[in-house]
Amino acid sequence: MTDSVLRGRLVLENSIVDDGVIEIDGSTITRACPVSDYDGELPEATDSTFLPGLVDVHCHGGGGESFPNAETAEAALVAVKEHRRHGTTTLVASCVTASADVLRARAKTLAQLAAAGEIAGIHFEGPFVSHERCGAQDPTYIIDPDADLTRTLLEDCQGYALSMTLAPEKPNAYGSGSVAEALIDGGALPSWGHTDSNSTKAREALAYSRERFAQVQTTRGPRATITHLFNGMRPLHHRDTGPIAEFLSDAARGGAVAELICDSIHVDPTLVRDVYEMVGRDHVVFITDAMAAAGMADGAYTLGPQDVVVKDGVARLAQGNAIAGGTAHLLDCVRVAVTKGGIPLVDAVYMASAQGAAILGDDTVGTLSPGKKADIVEVDKELNVRRVFRRGTVVA
Repeated sequence: MTDSVLRGRLVLENSIVDDGVIEIDGSTITRACPVSDYDGELPEATDSTFLPGLVDVHCHGGGGESFPNAETAEAALVAVKEHRRHGTTTLVASCVTASADVLRARAKTLAQLAAAGEIAGIHFEGPFVSHERCGAQDPTYIIDPDADLTRTLLEDCQGYALSMTLAPEKPNAYGSGSVAEALIDGGALPSWGHTDSNSTKAREALAYSRERFAQVQTTRGPRATITHLFNGMRPLHHRDTGPIAEFLSDAARGGAVAELICDSIHVDPTLVRDVYEMVGRDHVVFITDAMAAAGMADGAYTLGPQDVVVKDGVARLAQGNAIAGGTAHLLDCVRVAVTKGGIPLVDAVYMASAQGAAILGDDTVGTLSPGKKADIVEVDKELNVRRVFRRGTVVA
């Protein structure tokens, strides 16, 4: 028995249907097709557009709560629901650089949420990152790569770890006995970033990632990611190239997937467009890097051990003035990509949904396709949320 039929413009994986229907049975999509192909009872036409539920693989919080600071699953769930109400139906909770004890405690707390199906995974941003390009990561807790600690954190995550950001120039970041090896062998992904690397180290780390993934069976990826491309890394210069050109080159050749924060603050939307045009949508994923202030007013917040001040929607460290995460929802990033970056809607949505699902290795979400979970975002012509369905239930 069909529970409901939605009608409007459908943003599918590779096309847009101007007048289509989505049929939902329980928590599952059973049909997604043009009206002309549907043989059931049709609802009235609407001016709504339907997107797949968005997938954010790098998010630190929202709604006033921060994953790196949440000591209970209930506190962390506040941030999850903030993003869910705005169209992100699959979310990875990101920690920041902190002491080993704090990271282990957060891993155990967030694993509870993952086991309950509220989040899709856990991302560690640090602690094996560059002091020179630490951004909002507290340098007090940055340490050299430790494969044993990495394996311990993976165990604490109970199989729900997705990725860890680390700098390729750090000792033991990649190679035999390295953190990258521990991650890949443990079912997680290295995410190269927060780095002052030269091109040589970056290229070697990317090559190692490919080689190790080819040797190991994993449900994730199986591709490395680049933590928020351009942000927290040595900038590109024609004589001192740094890692950015290597990251782009590897992505263009089907290697790593480059994260981009398309919020008009972290990266200019025209540069987002350029990257999309250079490497293609299959090699880019949109993320928010959101912190506690997402969906909240300007004011004082925390991000792990660091104090943050948000002014005019921009989060910066209270000491040092570095950008300290984002305040946007993932749907905002899609809107910026389309309206300011000139990226086609179908591709912007893909980079905010299907791509994240691929990184997670989850083939049940990410597109409006029969057999997928009924995670659906209904928006108006300006891409503002009207309703959000998660597993077939309206959550906003």
